[in-house]
Amino acid sequence: MVCIRQATMDDLLAMQACNLMCLPENYQMKYYFYHILSWPQLLFVAEDYGGKIVGYVLAKMEEESSEPCHGHITSLAVLRTHRKLGLATKLMTAAQNAMEGVFGAEYVSLHVRRSNRAAFNLYASTLGYKIHDVEAKYYADGEDAYDMRKQLKGRLIHQQIAHHHHHHHGAGGCCSSETKTASASSGVNPSSLEGKGSSSES
Repeated sequence: MVCIRQATMDDLLAMQACNLMCLPENYQMKYYFYHILSWPQLLFVAEDYGGKIVGYVLAKMEEESSEPCHGHITSLAVLRTHRKLGLATKLMTAAQNAMEGVFGAEYVSLHVRRSNRAAFNLYASTLGYKIHDVEAKYYADGEDAYDMRKQLKGRLIHQQIAHHHHHHHGAGGCCSSETKTASASSGVNPSSLEGKGSSSES
């Protein structure tokens, strides 16, 4: 049995190890810290009955003032031993729901290699993402990426949840000054480290 739960600081090393085993796009530990300190609600792990992390999703909110409030999937991975169980779908759904409910995201974006048919099929067929653009030579090895997006109900759900609780949380907005400060002080350029999903399950 595998459970999907929100990630904690204690999970970051195991998430990085899972990333190294599954994907060619790897990140320094400070990038995982950047995500969990800025958007702790958006990181989820798949944990097996023995307490081992067998998958994760690393996600964030984007703060481009020219764009509607939206989230981005930085990285998604599931160990080969635990594929075909629907874990990637559950991880993605958890992150998407948090983007909608907590931050009022109107859509979520991600990048995927053109050659990664398994991941593309997961995003397009199972999760309902559509190709928004093609970014030439996006990856370090020169491969192109599909820039994919999925529309969310966003503000509507965010307002319903806020109304249900009878108050608004100060840091709940996508582009709150608190979030911008965290991003600006991180010293990380997210655009140079954007995420690439890679699961082969449906």
